[in-house]
Amino acid sequence: MALQEVLFTIAGFPVSILASVLLFTWLLFLWENYLNIRQRNVAMRNEQIPSSLRSLMDVSAYHKARLYSIDKINFELINGVYNILQITVILYFGIFAWLWYTSQAHVVYLNTLMPENFRAHFTFGKESEILCSMLVIFYISIFSLVDSLPWSLYRNFVIEARYGFNKQTIGFFFKDKLKGFLVNMLLGLPISAILIWIIKLGGDYFCLYAYVFSLSVSLILMFIYPEFIAPLFDRYERFPDCPLRTKIEELAASISFPLKKLLVVEGSKRSSHSNAYFYGFGSNKRIVLFDTLIKGFKLSDKSKTEGEAADIARDADTATQRASESEHDDCLDRGCEDDDEILAVLAHELGHWQLNHTTKFLVMSQVNLLLMFIVFQLLIDVEPLFTSFGFLPSTTPILLRLIIIFQFVFMPYNAVLNFLITLVSRRFEFQADAFAVGLKPGEKLKNCLIVLTKDNLSFPVYDPLYSLFNLSHPPLLERFQAIDEEVKKQK
Repeated sequence: MALQEVLFTIAGFPVSILASVLLFTWLLFLWENYLNIRQRNVAMRNEQIPSSLRSLMDVSAYHKARLYSIDKINFELINGVYNILQITVILYFGIFAWLWYTSQAHVVYLNTLMPENFRAHFTFGKESEILCSMLVIFYISIFSLVDSLPWSLYRNFVIEARYGFNKQTIGFFFKDKLKGFLVNMLLGLPISAILIWIIKLGGDYFCLYAYVFSLSVSLILMFIYPEFIAPLFDRYERFPDCPLRTKIEELAASISFPLKKLLVVEGSKRSSHSNAYFYGFGSNKRIVLFDTLIKGFKLSDKSKTEGEAADIARDADTATQRASESEHDDCLDRGCEDDDEILAVLAHELGHWQLNHTTKFLVMSQVNLLLMFIVFQLLIDVEPLFTSFGFLPSTTPILLRLIIIFQFVFMPYNAVLNFLITLVSRRFEFQADAFAVGLKPGEKLKNCLIVLTKDNLSFPVYDPLYSLFNLSHPPLLERFQAIDEEVKKQK
């Protein structure tokens, strides 16, 4: 029995498994939209900048951030309606079951196209569960890519462009999507195939074997993604020798942070949003700064690949490219101008390392994954759970059992878990701010937060309930209050 059905039965509402899943899906949709509407109303009402923010933001930046916030929420509301109607149709009409049986038929047809000498040794049909599952993943990925394109295009080339954030050309956008799809297929298909194979042959302890495999994949991806995958999408360079580099290295050394590389990424190629982060295992840590974080910073052209140079030359005469280059120059006016402000942001990120926040999140996620695999093993043979989604008895493949249980049966659990993660994340942000104040003056951290708020057009006024459920980072004024209190403690 699904968790949703258990909860509704306890509450006195006897409903079917599919109906309970749909009901919870709609309840979550209504709740999320209720929060979005509350936040939109806050933005609509606060046309004038509050007195508490007048010393932090100019009127022009405040009004632009307000309109940006309203546009984003309106987009989310419309996109949310589309998504809920789509998932309702998929569940109600048993599209998952239809997709599986269709994929089986396609595999049988593909087998007839193979040469006879190949079929003599490698015959496969609808009983080839792993091959059929790979086809299902491929079809779902194609559908997701095509389905999301109009929304992604509108978000980037209308909303983001309207406020000066989008720096992509149409060509870059589609090339980025294609590369993302190919990488997902090259990694996702073999990983999924091995996971299905483990579950099929793992016996009574397959949940443990599946978890160990998933943990291993996660750790390997944490290593290979920044080294081999991320450079496929963005250009990374060694941060140039300069006084700021020396200060960053000294800051890292002051808390024994094992800095191996200091890199800068060309974030301005796709967006003028700014960020900084660190990654790596053990004594092999890297710090990455977005070029948009540093005012006036521009990557050198010497490290451009021949392909990138050819792309630029090919697009140079188009109006789109000229507009993109003009907008790209706007990025030079964004970011922090004072080195100490940049160091304060990095001190905050180093605080996450010093306080083991990344490790704690990793442990929490892995404990959660283990629990989910254990529950999955308990539910995998509950046939009514899958026949309610349109499958014939005993024909539901492992892949679809995973999707149904992890995505739909766990829906109430995932909603609660996401809320708890948001609360923990906010607490960690306050702790990292407090740590940063111990390394750099609190005013420098506040100044940089102001710059980042302006540059990213983050609307600083929030509905309390919306903030509680949606913001993993506390609102600006709450962070300022906590920083001021920490400064007083350290005096």
